Amino acid sequence: MEVPKGFLFSGLNCGIKRYRKDLGIAYSTSDCVASGVFTTNVAKAAPILYNLKLLEENSTKIRAVVVNSKIANSCTGQQGLENAYRTAQKAAQVLHVDPSSILLASTGIIGLQLPMDKIEAGIEAASMCLNEDPTPFAEAITTTDTFIKMSSRKVEIDGKRVHILGIAKGSGMIHPNMATVLSFLFTDANISPDALKKALKASVEKSYNMIDVDGDTSTNDMVLALANGQAGNERIEEDSPEFLKFFESFHEINVELAKMIVKDGEGATKLIEVRVVHAPDELSARRIARSIVSSNLVKTAIHAQDPNWGRIVAAAGCSGVNFDLAKLDLYIGNGKNTITVLKCGDPCELNEEEASSVLSASEIVLTVDLNEGVDSATAWGCDLSEEYIKKNGRYKAWAKTL
Repeated sequence: MEVPKGFLFSGLNCGIKRYRKDLGIAYSTSDCVASGVFTTNVAKAAPILYNLKLLEENSTKIRAVVVNSKIANSCTGQQGLENAYRTAQKAAQVLHVDPSSILLASTGIIGLQLPMDKIEAGIEAASMCLNEDPTPFAEAITTTDTFIKMSSRKVEIDGKRVHILGIAKGSGMIHPNMATVLSFLFTDANISPDALKKALKASVEKSYNMIDVDGDTSTNDMVLALANGQAGNERIEEDSPEFLKFFESFHEINVELAKMIVKDGEGATKLIEVRVVHAPDELSARRIARSIVSSNLVKTAIHAQDPNWGRIVAAAGCSGVNFDLAKLDLYIGNGKNTITVLKCGDPCELNEEEASSVLSASEIVLTVDLNEGVDSATAWGCDLSEEYIKKNGRYKAWAKTL
């Protein structure tokens, strides 16, 4: 795992969860430029409101991110906001930085106040065990995740080696336009605030905003990017060759993390990739791909290995995009074998046994060819199983066992 210069991490159990890690700190030894993309949910959690205000006032001197799990600090009123500011103040005190340089994130159960005595003691303890290993931090930010999600790249820019590290969590309440996703990108690249903001926004649109587990968008979702410039490269500006080089690796990380999130969907047994090709424009391709990957009927059919391809066509048809069904081709594959189920709008002879065999794989690829242009888009999701209902029907009771 490539860790950017100047970033240190820690994660521990501060007593919010019974045993597992529940509080993490990511810290830079020098100021970072920072950018964030946040949930579109109107009911925004206290850390979201706090970060939005802070980044408006200071996006060039960020030093740390403090994250807690199990309690979302969402729908907690004025007390929740006060606890967010109190968390930042405590972190600033023990890290010897300005409170305006601390970003926050929380994830977990909505409607509970943070136990501030545990949070503050945890921050103090976590500040004393910061090191270059990001694993404890990755563990501390999880809730229903079954594995930690990290990805890294290194890229040479101006003869300097630039490192990018991504750490994410997410398993349920995942839907396009941000979901129960927390993702943190750390880089030692020297990059302008505008270029970092552009990279983050463009990448999120084609990664985290193209995934779906269950059609719900959370109150706490965010993606933060921090760059401390310690790689020593010439500053990356928008639309430069260096920007494009940086963006390629930056985006690869976000796509990889997004796919990990849906693969780890609550109760999921299959990863679904939807490719829409030869579309008249990219927006249309994205809308159709997202509509299909968000369809519960498609998800349940794939879980049951049922080649009911009519559900895929129906989901495309209700995306709000006008397309010519008489030109539509549809393919179902699994990376090894692919079957054609629709050609120019006409159904193909289907071997149910062969189709079920294709759908028995753990990764399914649905390709929708509109034959109307040159643009394309890809979305990712997972199947919907009985286990999802079990987990979410008893979520609060289950969370108390952590």
